[in-house]
Amino acid sequence: MEALDFDSDDLELTEQVLSKAYTRMRIGSDGGPTRARVTRDVLGPVGIDQLEFTYNVGHHADVMGKICVCSVQSGTIVRQYFPDGDEGTFGPGDVFLYTPHDQSYAGVVHRSRYNLIMLDPDLLTRVAAGLPGRRPGPVRLTGDRPVSPAAARRLRDVNACLRDAIRTDRTMCEHQLLVSTAAQYMAANVLHTFPNTALTDPTIEDRHDAHPATVRRAVAFIDAHAHTDVSVADIAEATHVSIRTLQYAFRRHLDTTPMSYLRRVRLAHAHADLLAADPSTGITVTAIATRWGFLQSGRFAAAYRTAYGRPPHQTLLEDGP
Repeated sequence: MEALDFDSDDLELTEQVLSKAYTRMRIGSDGGPTRARVTRDVLGPVGIDQLEFTYNVGHHADVMGKICVCSVQSGTIVRQYFPDGDEGTFGPGDVFLYTPHDQSYAGVVHRSRYNLIMLDPDLLTRVAAGLPGRRPGPVRLTGDRPVSPAAARRLRDVNACLRDAIRTDRTMCEHQLLVSTAAQYMAANVLHTFPNTALTDPTIEDRHDAHPATVRRAVAFIDAHAHTDVSVADIAEATHVSIRTLQYAFRRHLDTTPMSYLRRVRLAHAHADLLAADPSTGITVTAIATRWGFLQSGRFAAAYRTAYGRPPHQTLLEDGP
């Protein structure tokens, strides 16, 4: 995906831009002014889009190939069909799955402003692999509505937070570890928001292989690769066990998950960097947190205080060389 900043009242040009940004489609209006504004911020495999149409625009589109989640801010969006036959009319505050990634779609946007979260289906599968009791195979969303209003609100908040972070610091996309962490965070929230096929219980074989040696091998791999873009699948492969076995072993022997342990290791590295840093050189807590994949400075500070009993800026200013 590429970043996008489009503003035009040319209906034909709008159709061309939308077809390039999403999938081939035909659009039509109800007459009158046809102003369209579309922006896209890109975070690795995730696109965070803002769209606004000042007119009623109908669209018929081909398969998109992306998970596409919509959050309506104003106006109304009518989804004309969906696999379960539900047309669906959505207004301000509603969050819904705009279209399945593998089917064509159609609808009418009634003078609406809305956000779209765009991500590859493979990213959901990768993130779901880190869930305890994960069922092998691709993950599929089984519903188009949030599991609860609270889940919808959280997804809207995460969307706004990531979009604001990108726009505040355009250099953040240069940090591979940070981009990977943020993209997985977004995908995880999509999984928590919509019903899906991700979970099942560990098998007898998983329980049998979840011995302390499995944890020792996994911990050694995490310690050696915490500075890289590591997924739970990478850890399981290096440890020579299934992902479910790895998850069960960490819960059984460490009362945590592999990814939680990885975050703890990265926090320890950030602590060491804060101790070694010289604040007179201009180094900041945010820069160190970013280096270790922590997107939100407030969450990093809270986690740091819990682990070390003091705020990170105090360590930087008082405990350095």
